[in-house]
Amino acid sequence: MNILLIEDDSVFAQTLMRRLISGGCTVSHAANSSEALLQARAVRPTHIILDMNLDGESGLALLAPLRALLPATRIVLLTGFASIATAVQAIKLGADDYLCKPASLAMILATLNGQASDDSVSEDIVMSPDRVEWEHIQAVLGRNDGNISKTARQLNMHRRTLQRKLQKKPVSS
Repeated sequence: MNILLIEDDSVFAQTLMRRLISGGCTVSHAANSSEALLQARAVRPTHIILDMNLDGESGLALLAPLRALLPATRIVLLTGFASIATAVQAIKLGADDYLCKPASLAMILATLNGQASDDSVSEDIVMSPDRVEWEHIQAVLGRNDGNISKTARQLNMHRRTLQRKLQKKPVSS
């Protein structure tokens, strides 16, 4: 596998690169969107691991240009702030799959190969009320293109309350 890793966290990127290389992969790294597009043109990877948050930029914005440049490349979006809304949006924009951090190397490799992993989450798990709220907030925020004030009005909550809820890590199921 010829992989392009697009990740702004240098420590995480170096660790993942070492593990992928020890698994027999060829890995290139880009830390931001402009570097990513340059590397994609130069390296022509067969697989891309794309971080959702690239130093304040959304990795979602890179999906369309990467897909246009490399239509046959398998793109996996990796994020520490997973939500159903962003997963759906990522798939619509051209990602082939979506993984939540932390993900094991086995799960990342299985996803890159388009295979289900034993680590995959069962779909019949019932979400907690807090998780349902988080998912709903993410969906409304996505429909409002990230506009906090407009989202707060639609959710009938104070803008600062919404900001506090968004700063917290997503609640697990």
